Amino acid sequence: MKILHICLTGGYTEGFTYQENLLIKYQARQNNDVYLISTEYCWNKNIWAKSSETDYINKDGVRIIRIPYVFKFPYKINSYLGYFKYLNKHLNNIQPDVIFIHNIQFKDIKVIAQYAKKHSNTRIYVDNHSDFSNSARNIISKFVLYKLWWKRCAKTINPYVEKFYGVLPARVDFLKEVYGLPENKCELLVMGADDDYVKKYTNTTMIKKLRKDYNIEDDDFVIVTGGKIDRFKLQTLTLMEYINSCQNDKIKLFVFGSIEKEVKDRFDSLLSDKINYLGWANEEQSYKYFSIADLVVFPGRHSVYWEQVVAMGIPMVCKYWNGTTHVDIGNNVVFIKNDDDLGKIITKIIENRDYYNLLKKNALKDQKNNFLYSFIAQKSVQKGK
Repeated sequence: MKILHICLTGGYTEGFTYQENLLIKYQARQNNDVYLISTEYCWNKNIWAKSSETDYINKDGVRIIRIPYVFKFPYKINSYLGYFKYLNKHLNNIQPDVIFIHNIQFKDIKVIAQYAKKHSNTRIYVDNHSDFSNSARNIISKFVLYKLWWKRCAKTINPYVEKFYGVLPARVDFLKEVYGLPENKCELLVMGADDDYVKKYTNTTMIKKLRKDYNIEDDDFVIVTGGKIDRFKLQTLTLMEYINSCQNDKIKLFVFGSIEKEVKDRFDSLLSDKINYLGWANEEQSYKYFSIADLVVFPGRHSVYWEQVVAMGIPMVCKYWNGTTHVDIGNNVVFIKNDDDLGKIITKIIENRDYYNLLKKNALKDQKNNFLYSFIAQKSVQKGK
């Protein structure tokens, strides 16, 4: 098939492991002809700026096309408006069989609707990464931006869309509640993990080597946690305090991710012989760090690392959030509903070997493969869903 991805809410950055990067990678690998149209903006050395490359073939064989905004307004204003040059021209030149739209918050979604009206054989899918934890959190945002300004975008494209995907259950609900989209068109499409890294870092020989590199003994019980640590994720510090208080010296904690300045002093004070800080991790390093774990603990907010660990077949302890329990493929996850229960839950898992072994067995179920991007890429554009 000829598949066109539209990333005009924000932009597209090469080398990331975001959903758009991995969907196009595996769709191209599945012998599809894949294109991606984006804004001119991307991340470069931690700066959000215009890219110098506007039309090229990337390493996965995907043609990346970057188009400019119509108006010469500052980026922030243009991002709310979402009007672009040349979108219609590229649609007519490519003539895709499938269009996959990443988020709907741009006004030129009407150009795609007009194209779809003339090309009824083109199948259109839309995804959504917004929920009430990251969007529509105040009256202006909810009722002006989302329910007035961007809801119209959803209504404009709705007649031509086969499926609206939320990437979390909470984001499926957002599609229905905020945009008023029909329930039978709204469905979960999980985020996941890169097959290549999963294969590399779930290899038994590789795991043994890495555990040896990190001076992990065969009878050590290794807990890994990762992600940004700031004042909104203080539960990570609570986890560190628990590990330091354990009398069992065979329990080790490895932590990776960026540390905000406001919590760094407290974080540093908790480092010990039992707790290792691995620093910030790039996309591949996160798989490497998780691979040494007997148990992965996410005591704070949801991140895409949750889905990655499911795909790797490792038991987890996760903070309970409404609309994020999709990572439970059948008792592979223990959810923390009360922060005070964190220590009790981990103690039970460590001390009851039969209980841990059951979690491990469940984590290795075939359902974990539903979180591989080779599967997700195929499912996302599957006809007749």
